[in-house]
Amino acid sequence: MAKIALFGAGGTIGGRILREALDRGHQVTAVVRDPAKFTEQHPGLTVVTGDVLDPESVAAVAEGQDVVISAVGGGGGPGHQATIAPAAKSLVQALRSLGETAPRLIAVGGAGSLRKPDGTLVWDGEGIPEFLLQIMHAHGDALDYYRTVRDVRWTNLSPAALIEPGERTGTYRTALEDLVVDAEGNSRISAEDYAVALLDEVEKAEHLGERFTVGY
Repeated sequence: MAKIALFGAGGTIGGRILREALDRGHQVTAVVRDPAKFTEQHPGLTVVTGDVLDPESVAAVAEGQDVVISAVGGGGGPGHQATIAPAAKSLVQALRSLGETAPRLIAVGGAGSLRKPDGTLVWDGEGIPEFLLQIMHAHGDALDYYRTVRDVRWTNLSPAALIEPGERTGTYRTALEDLVVDAEGNSRISAEDYAVALLDEVEKAEHLGERFTVGY
């Protein structure tokens, strides 16, 4: 079983990743700003204080781990823009400092830069609220940065166009740059099955140095 450091464990997606990892028997270190506010308890869980935007803090937590997972968000659009790409740079800088012993990095991404069946990108659609565009482009900026990185083992996992809490079915389909849609043209994934896909990647390491996406 893997030793995992998880940033963003208190969020909607991060919480599902945490539960899936613990249910599979992995050892998880949840990295939070205030451990007193994090109430999750499990024999396989350790809670520590850390800051994803501080490379030294990240390095201290990441040392000795097998995988670092970043499921951080920023609330609204401006918060994401202030968090997502800076977190990517902080994570990479920290892992670089650990050299050959650095763990792998898996980052929660966004769907905005995925290609729809008509060839356009999700974020080019009509009527998308500005705050959602800001979130999409924050994830896009982070992905652009990851794609310049050759000396850290990273993976970026984009969700379907719609991701929300739901049922864990354990089934999903994957693609690389194309939005996963069903026969009716819908693109969705539950947060629970997104977590399944992410932990499958932890265990199988099939997408090193690339982005992939999941959907039903």
